[in-house]
Amino acid sequence: MVIERESLDGVEIVRLARGKVNALDLELVTAITETFTSLGDGSVRPIVLTGSGKAFSAGVDLPRVLDGGPGYVRRFLPALADAFEAVFSIGRPVVAAVNGHAIAGGCILATACDHRIMGEAGSIGVTELAVGVPFPLSAMEILRFAVGDGPARRAVFEASTFTADEALTRGFVDEVVGSTEVVSRAVQAARRLAGTIPAETYEFTKWQLRHDVNERLARLRPEQDRAVTRLWEASLRDGSIGSYLERLRRGTAEPR
Repeated sequence: MVIERESLDGVEIVRLARGKVNALDLELVTAITETFTSLGDGSVRPIVLTGSGKAFSAGVDLPRVLDGGPGYVRRFLPALADAFEAVFSIGRPVVAAVNGHAIAGGCILATACDHRIMGEAGSIGVTELAVGVPFPLSAMEILRFAVGDGPARRAVFEASTFTADEALTRGFVDEVVGSTEVVSRAVQAARRLAGTIPAETYEFTKWQLRHDVNERLARLRPEQDRAVTRLWEASLRDGSIGSYLERLRRGTAEPR
């Protein structure tokens, strides 16, 4: 099981539970999409998305990408984009409880949520360009929506990670709390959103806010998905991904 679920005080907690750092592989991102699709169709109102252990998610499982090769990349990247959009587009209140590091794809999952609460000990950032691969369109659109064009541009090209306090200043998160308080504070925030705004009004308002993003994704994603996949495959062939993993092993690269 790569996702764990529990109900607490009327809030559905969705916990990523894959390995030590909840790295994103085909099975996990498929489970994220299936989980959020089912929650969107059901009677559940508020949702908290969090990780297990000391990480929210360390991003894409790059060793799995290397092992799987181009065939795996062609299956994985569209499924990854689907997972981002499932979290971003669900009509329910969604609060991210960023319990630890949220890197690359993990950062995108967090910023796809309506409200983001981070523990003081974690780090967050989008490091794809350091690996040598581009962002899926959905990731770029979600990041721009969450933090604004300027901060998104700077974060993408810096390809580095930020402390919790830096993330708060840059708009990646909305609150920073003690590491042991993250989930409980997120549950409180989720209950507040669900308790003060009628369900249909909340859903419609989310649709209004995200309409332009979703329209661009529907129009541009097919072509961009092909380009992103081609560039990821090129990074496999030229050794960029393998080289990054080796630098990471030696401690000379940012964590993905």
